[in-house]
Amino acid sequence: MAAETTSPNDSWVQRGQKVLLGNYRPMPITLVSGEGARVVDADGTSYVDFVSGIAVTSLGHNHPQLIAAIRAQAGKILHTANVVWNEPAIGLAEKLVAKSFAERVFFCNSGAEAVEAMLKLARKVFFDRGEGRFEIISFDKSFHGRTMGALTATGQEKYRLGFEPLLPGVKTVPYGDIQALEQAMTERTAAVLLEPIQGEAGVRMPPPGFLKAVRELTQRHGCLMLLDEVQTGVGRCGTMWAYEQEGVIPDAMSVAKGIGGGVPLGAMLTTTALGAALPFGSHGSTFGGNPLACAAGCVVVDVVSDPAFLAKVKGLGEHLLSRLHQLTRAHRKIVVEARGRGLLCGLELNVDLAKLPKQALAKGLLLNTIAGKIIRFAPPLTIDQATLDQGLDLVDQLLMDLSSETRA
Repeated sequence: MAAETTSPNDSWVQRGQKVLLGNYRPMPITLVSGEGARVVDADGTSYVDFVSGIAVTSLGHNHPQLIAAIRAQAGKILHTANVVWNEPAIGLAEKLVAKSFAERVFFCNSGAEAVEAMLKLARKVFFDRGEGRFEIISFDKSFHGRTMGALTATGQEKYRLGFEPLLPGVKTVPYGDIQALEQAMTERTAAVLLEPIQGEAGVRMPPPGFLKAVRELTQRHGCLMLLDEVQTGVGRCGTMWAYEQEGVIPDAMSVAKGIGGGVPLGAMLTTTALGAALPFGSHGSTFGGNPLACAAGCVVVDVVSDPAFLAKVKGLGEHLLSRLHQLTRAHRKIVVEARGRGLLCGLELNVDLAKLPKQALAKGLLLNTIAGKIIRFAPPLTIDQATLDQGLDLVDQLLMDLSSETRA
């Protein structure tokens, strides 16, 4: 009998399991290439990508402008550190200022770092004013990152377990409950930190008018509103920033994920007045403002901020949510609700979804589940409707299979 051969894909998985920390639980494929909204594994199998590296590959895979910019910058200079200026960082900061409420930008590498910068900014602002404010209020089910400050502000016990004691002076209240927020505020409250949509919690939508009520409350109490747009920003919700749809302007905002199109990049955006609280030497990041990452970010902002592009994302988002509502009606015994905005949507089910991502792979679909029983949809913003519908047809098949398993 001939010996069994290990596929290239399985071989890479086995090698990874031997040397990488087990803090992740990857699906059993190794991706090696992609084009648009499709990815290919080491065995040559193609999948429709509904994950986008967790809302990161905003322009899809192998986007010609993005790749050209990265190659061009790689041939010039890869890193400078912040002891000198570099052109891509200045150019990207100018674009972000022009396309947002902000007047000042701090670059870093990730969403967690951008949130940390906001937390430090809030405390430093009131330290400089001599007001004694230091408390941060965040919301239950929130997710702000894995660093100690961001983790403390994350309102999910499963992420915090085993890492206590965490940062003092952080309170958590129910998301959407403006009365609970007001009751938690004191003369020591420095800032309220929240997501426009709670992506990691299962695409939880805020009640109508909630963000505006938070903004009014923070202004009345003299504290800051910190907005975490790591998952909702950079066109993901059909506008450049989600706050634009809520009629609010925050004091500071964290950005990451889609801003680099796949290259690690994060930023904190704020005003000149507030930014003055972080003068020379007060905060930093070795790789913040990296020329290669910022060259990529310049392309992403140029492409995504175009009104025609955003209108297309909005239309695709409406189509996606409409199809998900259809699936809700068609599979009402196992589907609880469809919700979301733009190309960030969730489908909540009442059955166990532990096997679903692997079952999706067998059908040619890259899909992930979050918060127990919710499928999150975050395809590349460049996806076309035909590919979107193909993926949704596969979701329909998966739901039919789940219904059959449930009846059995």
